[in-house]
Amino acid sequence: MKTIPVLDLKNNQVVHAKQGDREHYRPIRSSLCQSADIFEVIEAFLALDDFDTFYIADLNAISQQGDHAKLIAKVLAAFPDIRFWVDKGYQQATTLPDHANYLPVLGSESYSDASITELLAFGKHFVLSLDYSANSEALGAASLFSGAGYWPGDIIIMTLARVGSGKGPDWGRLAQYCRDFPDYNFIAAGGVRNVADLQALNDLGIKQALVASALHSGVIGRGDLESLRQKNTPAS
Repeated sequence: MKTIPVLDLKNNQVVHAKQGDREHYRPIRSSLCQSADIFEVIEAFLALDDFDTFYIADLNAISQQGDHAKLIAKVLAAFPDIRFWVDKGYQQATTLPDHANYLPVLGSESYSDASITELLAFGKHFVLSLDYSANSEALGAASLFSGAGYWPGDIIIMTLARVGSGKGPDWGRLAQYCRDFPDYNFIAAGGVRNVADLQALNDLGIKQALVASALHSGVIGRGDLESLRQKNTPAS
């Protein structure tokens, strides 16, 4: 099981995301650090574990209220050995940042059936996010949910109703995707409460999870991450 820390950016600060209510997201309050500055939050996460992948959501860009392009470019340059999955809403393959550690996350909510063919230009070098609203409705291009024709190998199942809720992952939906599409790597997003949830996801066939609240609160700590990694490492 691989844990991927989440950095939700709004107005130049890392914020606490909760159930997709983006207008009311507030700067993060963390047991790991006293700041909502993205560099300090990343350093705090790295003091917790040797994470090699982070997920960044540029909420301003997703909601078409500006963006954090310059700030994210500084982050990419400052941490060249870390891979950053970046969701900034609608993206085009011809305008991606020139950083080897940048991997675009293309969220279904930012594409329509009319624009869906643009995903072909990425050559499947992206992470797809299948987004579900707080009301559990599929967001964006319906064709992304009805078949796997445009899918890359890695797919986030983003259930906004579970994000920051403490309600646990979307077990039923995750299980269905694993059952119906066994050849894809599905990534859980939303609701992870503790290390027991991570272990249960691993047992379900989910090998990666996006996590924020449980790390900031200290419910999932250094020992938990190390124990989970050792438990799920095949014996040589």
